[in-house]
Amino acid sequence: MPRVRILVAIGLLAALVAAAFVLPVPKPEEVRAWALGAAGDAAVLLMFATYVFATLIPIPRTVFSLASGLLLGPVVGVLVAITATAVSGLMSFALARWVLRGMVRRHMDRPKVKTLNERLSGGGWMAVASLRLIPVAPFLPVNYTCGILHVRTWPYLIGTVLGSLPGTIVAVVVGDTLTNMPPTVVVLMAILAIAGLAGLWFATRSRENSVDQLDQPVE
Repeated sequence: MPRVRILVAIGLLAALVAAAFVLPVPKPEEVRAWALGAAGDAAVLLMFATYVFATLIPIPRTVFSLASGLLLGPVVGVLVAITATAVSGLMSFALARWVLRGMVRRHMDRPKVKTLNERLSGGGWMAVASLRLIPVAPFLPVNYTCGILHVRTWPYLIGTVLGSLPGTIVAVVVGDTLTNMPPTVVVLMAILAIAGLAGLWFATRSRENSVDQLDQPVE
């Protein structure tokens, strides 16, 4: 049975490769013109709704940022993508806060969970923004984690928007051009990851220093 599945998968892959060479591939401007012509003025609203609800399930957000750039162009694409990111992030945050937190409340006293809670909630918007800057940090699990922990709503929302904006701009611009990813984009993603790790370290370190100062006896 596993051999049959492997053969089927190989056959489908071969068919897709053959179709890529045989079938005509539309240019990016043709795809954009078709989408805007088919949806008309509702194209922006449809893209926004699709982005919001699709990112409520474990689908990489970058896919829809690329699609926003391809279908709507760089300026409108960035506005739609970052607004949808904020709305989707807030919805999943609220779901975790109101529903999931009660289901995992018994695990909140574990040492590792308490440490994570103190560092992330104590770091405020900078800790959230730093997490968002790291490209490999998955969007939905971060939303749920912040909702379950004691991260406040406004720092979470501000950190989500500010931290997601650079990567969103890069993805939308790449989607707009639809060319092979240039080396500069790879460098930008690496810089975002380093900045995110550095910001997360700084936010958590500042929190630890403030706690240590409070614990010191007053002479």
